[in-house]
Amino acid sequence: MVQTISGEDSFKTDVLESETPVLVDFWAQWCAPCLAAAPVIEELSRDYEGKIGFAKVNVEDNSMIAAKYGIAAIPTMLIFKGGEPVQQLVGLKPKKELKKLLDAVLGE
Repeated sequence: MVQTISGEDSFKTDVLESETPVLVDFWAQWCAPCLAAAPVIEELSRDYEGKIGFAKVNVEDNSMIAAKYGIAAIPTMLIFKGGEPVQQLVGLKPKKELKKLLDAVLGE
């Protein structure tokens, strides 16, 4: 399941304090590539359930979070581990490429 981040408190709890790595999808409702990425991320969240968390941050509703992590283009996906971003992907990526990145993070 993909968590919807509803502010800085939610981001802190669901992402920064998570025991497992978390893929955070920075997106907006008007962004067609973001909407195309959503079903892939939903699928991955089921594939990696219990191993990796998944969250989405609407950059219009949470501009402070987006600015803090230097999000200049969407979709951007950051993978957090131990409260720190360890990987960044910009743009729409195929599921295969995302899986490879997630597997690498789990293998670290």
